[in-house]
Amino acid sequence: MSAPARQHRRALPEASSRRGWCPGLARPMPTGDGLLARVHPPLGVLTCDQARAVAEGARRFGNGHMDFTARANLQIRGVSDTTRRPLARLLETAGLGDVRTDGGPQRLTLTSPLAGCDSTERLDVPVLAHAIEAAGRAIPGLPAKTLVVVEGRPDVTLPDADCFVAASVADTVVIAAATTEGRRDFVTCGEHEAPPLVAALLAAFARTGHRRMRDLSDEELEALVETLHALRQAKDPPLKADRRRGSNTRDGKPFAPNAGLRTIAGHHVIAIDAPFGRCSAASLDRVVRMADVIGADAIRLSPTRGFVLRAAPGTDAAPLLAALADAFIVTPDDPRRGIDACTGAPGCASGSTPTLVDAARLADALRSLEMPPLAVHVSGCAKGCARPAPADLTLVGRAGLYGAIIGRAPGDEPALYLPIEAVLERLGRAKTVGLAAAFAPDTDSMVCGRTRRPA
Repeated sequence: MSAPARQHRRALPEASSRRGWCPGLARPMPTGDGLLARVHPPLGVLTCDQARAVAEGARRFGNGHMDFTARANLQIRGVSDTTRRPLARLLETAGLGDVRTDGGPQRLTLTSPLAGCDSTERLDVPVLAHAIEAAGRAIPGLPAKTLVVVEGRPDVTLPDADCFVAASVADTVVIAAATTEGRRDFVTCGEHEAPPLVAALLAAFARTGHRRMRDLSDEELEALVETLHALRQAKDPPLKADRRRGSNTRDGKPFAPNAGLRTIAGHHVIAIDAPFGRCSAASLDRVVRMADVIGADAIRLSPTRGFVLRAAPGTDAAPLLAALADAFIVTPDDPRRGIDACTGAPGCASGSTPTLVDAARLADALRSLEMPPLAVHVSGCAKGCARPAPADLTLVGRAGLYGAIIGRAPGDEPALYLPIEAVLERLGRAKTVGLAAAFAPDTDSMVCGRTRRPA
């Protein structure tokens, strides 16, 4: 085993390594409510039968709850040592089993939920993504969280990833990588040239031993560029170098459609999101039934933590969408769309606060206050699993309280610690004085929390 592979194996949770690996199912992760089984649908697309199998697996072999990730994957919660193997057999039979056993990424690429259905795409995104997936499976030591975004439309706001393969002008492809300063464009090439070049880039990255590309030094990034050029040194025309620095967060078209019903590229599209990324097996069954009624070709997972479905022509999907409003986010102005929340207590052993309950209370407060849209992150601990990036307001659970962080990330130092009731009260102040002033420490009030910070 290579050094990077050994390093990656050591990074796996001890409890998971002890329990071993079960063919057909990603290594379950121990949590407060049992084991967490990850499901990686190819290109994020489920058939209706596969979706039924996932719901059945969550109901029979888990606790009936699922999480949806920003990488358009699923996680079945509450799996046990007794039920994990029958769950693995069920998923493998449905075509949702693991594709590798070396600790590498089970799903390497992230594409738009409408990839292959959008007439504005300049690339054949599904074919390109499948080729990159196949090439990635042959690379040893590739970290499990490695992610390649493949996008066929120009001027799209791209999600966070390690590598980007995106449409450029004149039907060319730009291959880029994430850095600490934003996205860096490496090379421009033809569509058919992209898979082997991405494979060479990922293989060189795996040899560095780093977990994410943004952790590479400038020297290591230059070495990756040279690797790509060496691959094409004898080719004609030569590979075009592009060392520009860009940003994957620039304003542009959305990567995934917002919640609601709309027409996109000639298709009637229904997008629904799971509140705070959580869905029950019964709710997934309802989505499958709707997909059958509207004649949807598939159920596509979205990085917005939900689903996207295409309705057959002439279908009146509006009443069906409205009927799901009790369980899902079905409108773009729902304040829950701007709130990220992890499982928290009691579902996660690392959490000390009921993050999902408190996130719902925050959403209700934002709705009643009629405040402008806010990016809010409610995290059960400083790991910030639901949103590692900064947010307008980040709340980090500790000893039953929340550390309030304004405009920064979960790992930053909180300004103060508050119970959820005090957070809601200060949120009301923020409508008139702003977030920073509303969550500034009150030096004349009682001291609260282990850090003895003023509340």
